[in-house]
Formats: sequence, C-alpha cells, structure tokens
Amino acid sequence: MEIKDRIRLIMEKEKIPPRVFAETINVQQSTLSHILNGRNKPSLEVVMKVHQAYTYVDLEWLLYGKGEMLAAIGNKTEESLSAKSEFQPSLFDEKPVFATNVANTPENRKEIGINTPINSPKEIVKQEIRYIERPARKITEIRIFFDDNTYEIFKGEK
Repeated sequence: MEIKDRIRLIMEKEKIPPRVFAETINVQQSTLSHILNGRNKPSLEVVMKVHQAYTYVDLEWLLYGKGEMLAAIGNKTEESLSAKSEFQPSLFDEKPVFATNVANTPENRKEIGINTPINSPKEIVKQEIRYIERPARKITEIRIFFDDNTYEIFKGEK
C-alpha cells in the first residue's frame, strides 16, 4: 500500500471529499489530486500537514505503512515519546502532547475537536457588471500622414 492509498484511507475515515481534505491540510486541490492519481509523491511538508491536521494518525504508519493507522499514545511512555522527534510539542498547543489521564480513544481527545474544521457556509460574493450607456460617437476628423512629410485632413459630417 502506497502513501497515496493511506491518505485516501484517512479521507474515507473522515468521510470527506478530496476538496475538503485539501482545505483542511491547507494545500492546493491540484497538489492533492496529483498525489492521489500517482503523478507526484507527497513532499515531507504535505505529509506533516496531514499529520498535524489529523493528530490521531500514526506518523510511522502514514510514512511507511508500518503499524496501525491510529496512534497509540496511551500505550507509550513519556520517555519513548520524547525520544522521537515527530512528537515535539508546539508553542501554540492548547493542551500539552504528554497530558496525563487522557483516554487513548480519539473521540475523547480534545485536540480532535479543535483541529476538526467547522464547515460553515461561505458567503456568496456576487459581482454586478454595469454597462453605462454613452451617446454614440462620431468621427470628426481623420489625418493621414505621407512619407514625403505631407498630410491630408478629412472632416466628418456635422
């Protein structure tokens, strides 16, 4: 199973179309389309965006297909987690990565609710194009210049 298939499994688990998934991980729809169609392999940046948006996904599973899809944080000790560089906490996390007494089911983890996008309807912007009627214009004068430095003037009807 390739990484594109594992990304597709995440979309199926979330029950979201590729367009919404691309918005959630903040990448262009075309980038995701190229990955899912096998044209391009995802960059490390894209993989990390997927992992940051869906924290319950095990990074090793996402990268290499090893282990289970769901990260088993509850079974690992704080020392083993801190030894891995992929579990470094962010300065902006509301809850620390190594919280105590947290159930390991994804439904009970608060960071899932925070990172889940709320699909609020976007405002529809309507543009209106106005054509301002002007009075018909008439030609008043035409000047033709010749290569011998002379010119002729033609006047329009009045």
